[in-house]
Amino acid sequence: MNRPEISFEFFPPRNIEATFRLWDTVQALAPLQPRFVSVTYGAGGTTRELTREVVATLHKHSGLRTAAHLTCVNATREETLGIARQFKEAGVTDIVALRGDPPKGESGFTPHPDGFANSVELIEALRNEGDFTIRVGAYPDVHPEAATDTADVDYLKRKFDAGATEALTQFFFEAETFFRFRDACEKAGIDKPIVPGIFPVENWKGARRFAEACGTKIPGWVIEAFDKAERDGRQDLLATALCTELCSDLIDGGVDKFHFYTLNRPELTRDVCFALGVTPEVKLEHVA
Repeated sequence: MNRPEISFEFFPPRNIEATFRLWDTVQALAPLQPRFVSVTYGAGGTTRELTREVVATLHKHSGLRTAAHLTCVNATREETLGIARQFKEAGVTDIVALRGDPPKGESGFTPHPDGFANSVELIEALRNEGDFTIRVGAYPDVHPEAATDTADVDYLKRKFDAGATEALTQFFFEAETFFRFRDACEKAGIDKPIVPGIFPVENWKGARRFAEACGTKIPGWVIEAFDKAERDGRQDLLATALCTELCSDLIDGGVDKFHFYTLNRPELTRDVCFALGVTPEVKLEHVA
C-alpha cells in the first residue's frame, strides 16, 4: 500500500484549556508532514477573529502550510474580502471557501444584504483577488438543502468553474459512497481533485448528531457496531479499525489523499495514519 498524502482540520480554541489542546494536537500531528492544515469558522462566523489569529500563528510558528476557512455568513463582501487580504498579508494564501452554516438558532442561510449570496460568488471574488489556492466543500451524501440527488455534483462543478482548485468532502462511512460520488463527478466533466474527508469517531453520540445534521447516511451496521463497542468499552478500538479499513478500501480504489477532521484530538487520527504507513520520518544519525 502506497503512503497517502494527508491533511488535517483544526478548530480555533475558545478558552485557555482548549488552546493548550490545540497546540498539543498540532505538535502530535505535525511530524506526519501534512500537505496542509486548515482552521474552521464557527457556525454563523462566530469565531472569525479567532480563526484569523490561529491561522496567522500556525503559519508563523508551526512550519505547516495553513489554510483558512472563509464563509459568507453575517458579513458584507468587503468585510469578507478584507479578511482574505489580511490572510494574504500574513503569508496565508490557502483558503477553504464555504457558504457557511447559519447562526445558531436559525433554520437556514440568509445572505447579508451586502454580502455574498453563496460560495460560488465568494470563489469568483477570491479568484479575482489573485494568488489564492481555493479549496471547497463537497457532499458524497446528498446535502440536506439539495433540491435533487444530482444537485451537489452540479453545484460542485460550478465551484470549480468559478476558480476552485480542489474539493474536500464531508465525511462518510462507506467507501462505495465516495466512489459513486467520484464517478458522478467524472461523468459531469469534473476533472479536478476531490479529496475524501475522514472522521475518526472519538465520540459516537456527537458524531451521530453531526452526521444527521449534515445529511451523512449512517449504515445500520455502523450503528450496531458502535452501540456494542460503547457497552464493551472498546469504542476507540472500533473507531480506529473502521476508519483504517475505510481508508484502505479508498486507497484500493485509487485514492491517494485524505483530509482528516481531528476535532483537535490527535490520538485516533494519528493511530489511523500510522496504520496506513504515514509515520514520522526520522533521520538516523550515522554511527561509526
